[in-house]
Amino acid sequence: MNYYLMDGNEALARGAFAAGCRFFAGYPITPASTIFDTLFQLIPPAGGICMQGEDEIASIGYCLGASMAGMKAMTATSGPGISLYSEQISFAIASEIPIVIVDVQRLGPSTGSATRGADGDIQFLRWGNSGGLPVIVLAPVDVRDCFVLTMHAFNLAERFRCPVFIASNKEIALTRESIDEKDLSPIPIETRSAPSDADRFLPFHIPEGRMTPGFFPIGGEVIVRQTSSTHGQDGYITTNPEEIQKNQIRLLNKIESFVDDVTVYDFFPSEDADTLMISYGVTARAALSAVSQLSPSIKKPSLLILKTLWPVPEKIIREKARQMETIFVVEMNMGQYRREIERILPGKRVRWLGRMDGNLISPRTIAEVLNHE
Repeated sequence: MNYYLMDGNEALARGAFAAGCRFFAGYPITPASTIFDTLFQLIPPAGGICMQGEDEIASIGYCLGASMAGMKAMTATSGPGISLYSEQISFAIASEIPIVIVDVQRLGPSTGSATRGADGDIQFLRWGNSGGLPVIVLAPVDVRDCFVLTMHAFNLAERFRCPVFIASNKEIALTRESIDEKDLSPIPIETRSAPSDADRFLPFHIPEGRMTPGFFPIGGEVIVRQTSSTHGQDGYITTNPEEIQKNQIRLLNKIESFVDDVTVYDFFPSEDADTLMISYGVTARAALSAVSQLSPSIKKPSLLILKTLWPVPEKIIREKARQMETIFVVEMNMGQYRREIERILPGKRVRWLGRMDGNLISPRTIAEVLNHE
């Protein structure tokens, strides 16, 4: 077996390249900047484009233009950049433009602490668009996840024609660890499908049995109209309430009705457990380690590690929590995902452990809390 020493940002960049990403634009920001460094070595030699925008707004705009022209595009930033991306994220949702957006989270709010990690953007990623329509958010736990989930993100962006976020974290992004060469093997790649009848093409027509329109690139032989305003099947602006409502419901359902298709998770059951611990991101690694540090007299909890945060994998959460008395949520923020767990499991006792001070939650801290339950 061959092993490489690699950090999360490099693995993420290599996953994007393996998925077919040939356009990247971003603006330097700690702790996401080294994604650009890696892709600058990979994309141009393969005939693609890797560029620094004059700011975050321009960077994501370049990516949306490249995606509309048929390229697989990605941008990367941290919390302050996501704030600036907001209008363009809404545009991508409304006009069904595939894009992968990496948020290497750091301690906020605002500029916060550039070299300290946190998971404080979790709700922001879901609700940071005008209109509140759903997006997909994946959360890697380690370097292997950064590679695999990024490939998965591109497939989901192509399939559902929507923004897909990678909710990474400074600690994952900049910590080097060994990774087996076999874990860097590409998965099957998906691409947008073209309509069967170019002569009758309508840019937002939904064929029978599909939830997304067929795709032709802007600038090709077929005329394609795009607008960020409410539009009909022909891409022209419309104010028809019935037409608008039908499209809004479709944009909602094309993701939320297929939640099982986008759900990625790991589950570590413990025999006769009456507590379910739920975690994600780098904190999930501490949660897994904490189980081994529990006192022998303590009944070990089962552990559910969520790698899809949005849409919320409610079916899996309810299934794993069915026989449990207590749900223990561990996360590096002030309780953002705990709110989703409380909503989904209203009859359960939900306990929470979190911090957002720039320090990791240690396995010992988690074990101490469980030992005193």
